[in-house]
Amino acid sequence: MRIIEKRFLRGPNLYSATPCLMAVIDTAGLDAAPGLVARLVALLPDLSPEASARLAALSCAADAVEPVVMELQRLAGAPADFSQTLDVARNAHARRAVCGYRTEQVAGAALNVAIDLIEALQAGKEFDLAAAIAELHEVAEDYAIGTSTGAVVSAAERRGIPALRITDEANLFQLGWGSRQKRLQATITGATNSIAVGIASDKQLTKTLLDQAGCPVPAGATVTTLAEAQRVARRLDGPATIKPLDANQGKGVTTICATPEEVERAFEHARKYSRHVIVEEFLEGRDYRVLVTGCKIAAASWRRPPCVTGDGKATVRELVELENLNPARGEGHTNILTKIPMDALASAILAKQGYEFDSVLPAGVSVDLRGNANLSTGGTAEDVTDLLPEETRDICIRAARTIGLDVAGIDIICQDIAQPLREQKGGIIEVNAAPGIRMHQYPSRGTPRDAGAAIVEALFGQDDGRIPTVAVTGTNGKTTTSLLIAHTARLTGQRTGVTTTEGVYIDGQRIMAGDCTGYRSARAVLTSPEVDFAVLETARGGILKRGLAYDKCDVSVVLNISSDHLGLDGVDTVEELAKVKAVVAQRASRAVVLNAEDDYCVAMAKDLLADVEVLYFALDADNPVLLRHLESGGRGVYLQDNTVVLATGARHEALVDVRQMPVSLNGCARYNIANALAATAALAASGFGNAEIADGMRSFVSDSKHNPLRSNLFDVDGVTVIVDYAHNCAAYAALAETARAMTPGRVVGVVAAPGDRRDADLVDIGRTCAAGFDELVVYETENRGRAAGSVADLLVQGARLGRIAGDHLQCELDVHKAIRAGLAMCQPGDVLVFGCGSSISELTEALRPTKPEIARRIEAEAV
Repeated sequence: MRIIEKRFLRGPNLYSATPCLMAVIDTAGLDAAPGLVARLVALLPDLSPEASARLAALSCAADAVEPVVMELQRLAGAPADFSQTLDVARNAHARRAVCGYRTEQVAGAALNVAIDLIEALQAGKEFDLAAAIAELHEVAEDYAIGTSTGAVVSAAERRGIPALRITDEANLFQLGWGSRQKRLQATITGATNSIAVGIASDKQLTKTLLDQAGCPVPAGATVTTLAEAQRVARRLDGPATIKPLDANQGKGVTTICATPEEVERAFEHARKYSRHVIVEEFLEGRDYRVLVTGCKIAAASWRRPPCVTGDGKATVRELVELENLNPARGEGHTNILTKIPMDALASAILAKQGYEFDSVLPAGVSVDLRGNANLSTGGTAEDVTDLLPEETRDICIRAARTIGLDVAGIDIICQDIAQPLREQKGGIIEVNAAPGIRMHQYPSRGTPRDAGAAIVEALFGQDDGRIPTVAVTGTNGKTTTSLLIAHTARLTGQRTGVTTTEGVYIDGQRIMAGDCTGYRSARAVLTSPEVDFAVLETARGGILKRGLAYDKCDVSVVLNISSDHLGLDGVDTVEELAKVKAVVAQRASRAVVLNAEDDYCVAMAKDLLADVEVLYFALDADNPVLLRHLESGGRGVYLQDNTVVLATGARHEALVDVRQMPVSLNGCARYNIANALAATAALAASGFGNAEIADGMRSFVSDSKHNPLRSNLFDVDGVTVIVDYAHNCAAYAALAETARAMTPGRVVGVVAAPGDRRDADLVDIGRTCAAGFDELVVYETENRGRAAGSVADLLVQGARLGRIAGDHLQCELDVHKAIRAGLAMCQPGDVLVFGCGSSISELTEALRPTKPEIARRIEAEAV
């Protein structure tokens, strides 16, 4: 088998609303070997009944890929829910496997393992599944999200706050979008003060500040030598606790040091983690952790040291090994609990209790294996949140404020957390800047507390972290419509982020150049802290290659659906193209703007969520779809007597005369009027006022500086030249109509088309151009794998089918020669349309040899 195509669709896509791996698998004509299904089921006995039934009916080995990938992900500890296998057009031996995933790297590795496994079983060979699963499990662990981070991210997603992992390896997340985003790493947030983190990591400085603030803390001092440590310990009233100044997770901590020898051992242990060591009063009692989020107490836990209880038969070592088999225990922070370490410190703690690792514990006798109760060293936790007295709550909140932390873990030692601290001589021993929260989320006993949700509330309050987002798709007009919407929003004082075919713009400045209508470009806008309002041009290619960059948007706009890019990426018909574009419509949460004059757009309305508003736009005020919608109380935008009208049921409001809109070319460019109608509807759905919308429409200029290659006008010795990106039938027809409306003279077309279109599509483009233009010059631009001259031949063939006379049709493969040839056909007053342009410089370079002054003027206009 061979993988001929593989894509990770990271957002909503053609197959699912959630991330998927899409792979096309070709079996090269080989049928499934006899016994393949039986061998698969024997090797993977826990396949779901549905998957087993589908395997039983497979017709080729590629049918097995998708269910096997899903089972491998489950066995690796990264299960996913959605999957399907689809046929591939024109290839009976290939299958399109679509597999949902939790972790992209695991899905990719599982696909490779699945291919190897199926090929081995197909050939009757052995396959080491256990080794493969172990490797997959290791990949899953490498890219797993930490327990605490995962709890916060999950809480954010439940609230509808978007979460984006900044890198695949780090626990660094962006919560929210644009200017309303927050950063999160473990439980440190973007609002966490770096000075406060530094203070919290200096335990002695923390104690000093807390003492000044009136919070109870144990007496003690920081030392650097053993002699100092023993001197401070002697002055304390009772045993000492010795710990590193700036370590965490209980590393290097020893409690109940009563003799000089114990102090010496504890000092040397602490020095492994820090040059400076704290020697402080040992507070008698239990170990508690209180979580403060914002100005609230989110949770409190009684932390117990790791321990085992004897049965009269097993040794301490055997009891620990048995407890570590508990599936809730894992390495580090990957699980609810951490495995209990059997190290030198555990041995010393046991010795204090009179035991060794090989001692057999009497039945019912328990021993501790750590002097502290940190979960990271194997401890357990019991929820005690409801027991905290008001005084203790106030002390903990004051402690967090004193250090300057928005999220803090306050470590307390006292006899009974239900009693006031001062009455029992309890105190705060540490304040943690990045507190783990799994003890609160998953306590061994007591009520689980949603600490992740508490952190999210402290970050966002009741906000969902989203900025207004409009997504624009369709075959033609996307860039102009996107820029119209963004321009209007920016006039109201909002900082906009826009993706277009020409680049990514943040607050009017281009930060990326090129075709930026896909996943990466949209993410650039949504992750920018400078963006208050996002407008995302979303093209077919981006949807198919990576899926959408957003889980949902406020408003979707679908301008039109016509033949373009067919035969690419498995999309062969206009109906299939419409399904791709509908992905954008289906992600709208507030409203969808649809073209009432396009049947494919109208059909999308039936698949939208019930609470999503539909707004129609139409150039024809009497369009029946629009009229029925308005009669039902819906909103729409239409053109009447050269006026843009916004209708809401019985209320019809005139907004602007299209002849006042530069983009309309004095009312001649009906396609741009349609774009303006769509933009108006999107802005109205986004909550902009009528006056704001009208101002935006009147002031947007579609020139070579603000909207390059979108109906840019230039005067060349009395000939009006329209430079446009047009490259399909609908665009060329619209341009020809506009040119005719601009002049009583002749209309000349200088046309081309990209070479990755089908032969029939190129012929159709030639036929359309022949019908629209009086004179035609065909040139070549991006042939995309075709032989030189072959694209032009097909365009010329189509033009001849359109019955354009031979003396009115010319072919010049070089773009500069083609433009000069077209201009030579023109008289002052004529209009020349230069289509499929890739740069304004193509026009200026064509003019430079004979009209250098005009070339310089056009270049100056574009700056």
